[in-house]
Amino acid sequence: MYTCFVVQGFGKKTDYTDGRVLDLDASYEIIKEAVESAGLQCIRADEIVHSGTIDVPMYEQLLRADLVIADLSTYNVNAAFELGVRYGLRPQATIIVAEEQFKNPFDVGHIVIRRYQHLGEDIGRREAKRFCDDLKQAIQDILSNPKTDSPVYTFLPQLLPPKQGGAETAVRSAAGAGNATPAAVSEAAGEENPSAKVMLESALAKINAEKSDFAGACILLAEVKKLRPNDPFVTQQLALATYKSKQPDPVAALHEACNIIRELSPETSNDPETLGLWGAIHKRLWDLTASSAYLDESISAYERGFFLKQDYYNGINLAFLLNQRAAESLKAGHRDEAIADTVGARRVRQDVIRYAVPLAESKETAPDKRYWLIATLWEAAVGLADDAAAGRWEAEAKAMRVADWMQETRESQGAKLRALLQTYTESVNH
Repeated sequence: MYTCFVVQGFGKKTDYTDGRVLDLDASYEIIKEAVESAGLQCIRADEIVHSGTIDVPMYEQLLRADLVIADLSTYNVNAAFELGVRYGLRPQATIIVAEEQFKNPFDVGHIVIRRYQHLGEDIGRREAKRFCDDLKQAIQDILSNPKTDSPVYTFLPQLLPPKQGGAETAVRSAAGAGNATPAAVSEAAGEENPSAKVMLESALAKINAEKSDFAGACILLAEVKKLRPNDPFVTQQLALATYKSKQPDPVAALHEACNIIRELSPETSNDPETLGLWGAIHKRLWDLTASSAYLDESISAYERGFFLKQDYYNGINLAFLLNQRAAESLKAGHRDEAIADTVGARRVRQDVIRYAVPLAESKETAPDKRYWLIATLWEAAVGLADDAAAGRWEAEAKAMRVADWMQETRESQGAKLRALLQTYTESVNH
């Protein structure tokens, strides 16, 4: 059976040119459907079970696969690099795809890029069918009438491709490469010798379950990170699961999460997810230690995440912490500073509502993302003392079936906000 190796990031990736977050697993589902419909076996790097790093089986696939499809969406540097390797190894049978807003940064305008429309969380039904049919036809045409498509072999026609030899890559276990035992990894994933893809999916399921298992998610994500050390989504999820696990204690877990997310340079990053996590970690450190340095760092992170990309999650947390800092300023006798932060918080909430309402009302918004949109709109209404809107959004949030910790986070934040606003009102009117 012919094989197709898909060069692509996995999970949710941020397009740093515009801040959009695209779920590349949704893209892969369509690519895989097209490949298998054309009669080929389809595999992506995270589906290869192996020990150590992905490098050896990845290079073997780039050399030996009968077809390679490279998805350059979100300007994935690894995908571009692997595409270049494929072009150097094989003169034929390479397809490039990318979502429609991708602007080719390379001087290769003569190379065909097959486009598809991505909605962020998913791809629309009609667009999925169109892209799948188009890709299937392209695969069949390429395999039935092979032509040189590598620019390397096009412009260096005398170049001979390397000979393929040796046995196929042995399938090896990913477990045992780190601190967790193979048995612990297999138990956490619910499968013997799980691939990176299986471990990541299992970890995300543990995080989003009604009764979340953050400790189990940490075991799996730590293993995935060893296999995909440069994947920011894996790093972000490991930091999230780590501080949520509260092990060995809440403060130690937060400091460990800090160390994990620091790899993504949160002080200079323009990724809203990274900034949101950095803000959340320092917000919780402030809650537990009352150190003003943590409060200021959290505000700085949320502020950049909100104003750089108009990200509603960063915005709603920024507004809350501005109210928190206003309360602290009043305690210290800095009335003008407190008023400035309070006015700032109100304006941020008004902007958050303007950004979040269209997303909440969109039928294309995924259920888990929609919950946080509803929770955000509820908190914004609470902060603006809009009781009617708060009642509407709270009823909708409570009706949604989500993990317990998600509802608890919303309710806890709302209770703290009401207390802050009450304290501020009493202090100002005193």
